[in-house]
Amino acid sequence: MTTTLQTRERGLHRAWIVAGVAFVAILGAAGFRATPGVLITPLQEEFGWSRGTISLAVSVNLMLYGLTAPFAAALMDRFGMRRIVSCALLLVAAGSGLTILMNAPWQLVLCWGVLVGLGTGSMALVFAATLTDRWFVRHRGLVTGILTAGGATGQLIFLPVLATLAAAQGWRIAAATVTAAALVVVPLVWFLLRDHPAEVGTTALGADREAPPPVPRPRTGGAAAHALAVLWRAARTRPFWLLVGGFAICGMSTNGLVGTHFIPAAHDHGMSEPIAAGLLAVIGIFDVVGTIASGWLSDRIDPRTLLGVYYALRGLSLMVLPILFSATAEPSMLVFIIFYGLDWVATVPPTVALCRQVYGQDAPVVFGWVFASHQIGAAVAAVGAGLTRDLSGAYDLAWYAAGALCLLAALMSVAVGTAKDAAGRRVPA
Repeated sequence: MTTTLQTRERGLHRAWIVAGVAFVAILGAAGFRATPGVLITPLQEEFGWSRGTISLAVSVNLMLYGLTAPFAAALMDRFGMRRIVSCALLLVAAGSGLTILMNAPWQLVLCWGVLVGLGTGSMALVFAATLTDRWFVRHRGLVTGILTAGGATGQLIFLPVLATLAAAQGWRIAAATVTAAALVVVPLVWFLLRDHPAEVGTTALGADREAPPPVPRPRTGGAAAHALAVLWRAARTRPFWLLVGGFAICGMSTNGLVGTHFIPAAHDHGMSEPIAAGLLAVIGIFDVVGTIASGWLSDRIDPRTLLGVYYALRGLSLMVLPILFSATAEPSMLVFIIFYGLDWVATVPPTVALCRQVYGQDAPVVFGWVFASHQIGAAVAAVGAGLTRDLSGAYDLAWYAAGALCLLAALMSVAVGTAKDAAGRRVPA
């Protein structure tokens, strides 16, 4: 037995294989979720639906992507990652495939909004948090960063391919491609992903083999009840609201503001849309580098410090952005794009680490609720910035407000401490 364990330690630990499968699933989920944006123009041209009607499906998709997260974490806790991720991929395949047969807007909302939203939401960042919590003790931050970067990589890979297919072969071919890609990943997940190291006779990477496994918290009721129970416990603690507030501001200042309004804001200053879109794509490229580096740093530096620095630098950069816009991509704007890309979702690994430090076994579900606040914040900023542009004729106030909120998020992150209940007692991990 000792010889077997020693051999396993010298070879590739099974945790890396599991993480590789998760990376493929998360990469695909990000590409699948973002696909409706590619289909807006083709659907409008074929069916004559308004952009508002088509955007409703995108909005439902975005909201479910965030709100599904805590319940998906609870379902993984109850039924296992392998079953939930496999079912999520089948939901994506069904949602995308059925759009080929649709002829009414409500069918688009049902397929791309509900089915694809639920499916991709079940493979969002809570999946990464759950997996790293179970399979890694060493390199947790690094692996979290790599899996988070998979989201950005998925969009960079899928969107150009699907856009090309939609333009050359029609949107139905693009939708069928998403269905086929989701179905191809199902057997990979089913046969290679495992819920716990004990299932294959090993322990988490870096875990003490002599230490007893953690004792699960006793639970009653279903997965939804568990997700709500965790929310109830966490909501009575101060760190939860600091994390929720900070991550909501994160969503506001990234997906909601820059991701949604950077292109039209640049166009307001005379920049062509292709050039602005190219700059936004560069943000995605540097996002991969920044997120992986952030994961590596999260294993070595207090995550509170990292979050404080990330949010403060982001806030200052947003306050400078209004004076950088021009009709061409000047070097100063390129510096902003690179800097902002490195910081885009670098906040995820230290936020996951803080949830783990403060809430122990409840961390994946707690992070699910924190992630939901990110999407809600993004939705609020997307609408708020649009109204600001309509009322004032410019986006300047939106950039300054987002910058100030990021500075507030920096203070909130540094203030995160140990979770205590209403009576001042530490919440057990």
